[in-house]
Amino acid sequence: MTDYNNAPELKASVLGKTTEYASQYDPSLLHPIARKLNRDQIAVDEQALPFFGEDIWHGYELSWLNSKGKPQVAIARFVFPCQSSHIIESKSFKLYLNSFNQSKFDSFDAVRDALQQDLSAAAQCDVAVTLYGPDDHDCLPFSALPGDCIDELDITVDDYSPRDGLLALQSDEPVSETLHSHLLKSNCLITSQPDWASIVIRYEGAKICRESLLRYLISFRDHNEFHEQCVERIYCDLLRALNPSKLEVYARYTRRGGLDINPFRSSEQNQTAFNVRINRQ
Repeated sequence: MTDYNNAPELKASVLGKTTEYASQYDPSLLHPIARKLNRDQIAVDEQALPFFGEDIWHGYELSWLNSKGKPQVAIARFVFPCQSSHIIESKSFKLYLNSFNQSKFDSFDAVRDALQQDLSAAAQCDVAVTLYGPDDHDCLPFSALPGDCIDELDITVDDYSPRDGLLALQSDEPVSETLHSHLLKSNCLITSQPDWASIVIRYEGAKICRESLLRYLISFRDHNEFHEQCVERIYCDLLRALNPSKLEVYARYTRRGGLDINPFRSSEQNQTAFNVRINRQ
């Protein structure tokens, strides 16, 4: 098994290090990290993934110069398939986007094409990139999360180390339900800075004990792991503990440095049926 915390890819990351901002467009700033490093930790076979899905990123601080030197701004949506071999380390992503600030591009399409080419090369997959203008008000509509919120359950919590042993069934009664919580918090693997998220869980199968699910989600509070990896851990723990016939896990993380990350994992499909932006984002 890979020694994840001491992997050279992580030690070479710019996270937690003092860095200078590039003044010109520079694709070499992107720092890919192999997904396999964490998937080894949760016993996921890269050749037979137990899920489909994607990682949806939004960039709110994208700007460049047109051919006359006039600043342009946009909101970007980046979609990485979970089958890609690599993720992009988030600080390197921010530094890369910042390198566009004083660089000239002839059009929105030229910027999108550069983003798509660079990110696809770094992640070793086809990355979808969409740019929205600042007046495209419908591109990321605000919406409440679907299903029942479990946050008001009156529980006692004394365990902040995630493990599937915290999960339990309420009954063998087969159900189809959607639950959500706003109480997911984990920490960056390298800097230990807090990552805040709301999470949606859809499943079909024996009925889960909602109190146990809430305790389990809260147990990530002191856990250090990247966003995508937390969601895959949650998915795999639910799959092993509950054996549902269908399962979806979708987290909406709050933004940091102008980027939010929203991983989606499903037993059935690569794309989520709902792409909402919650008020915390």
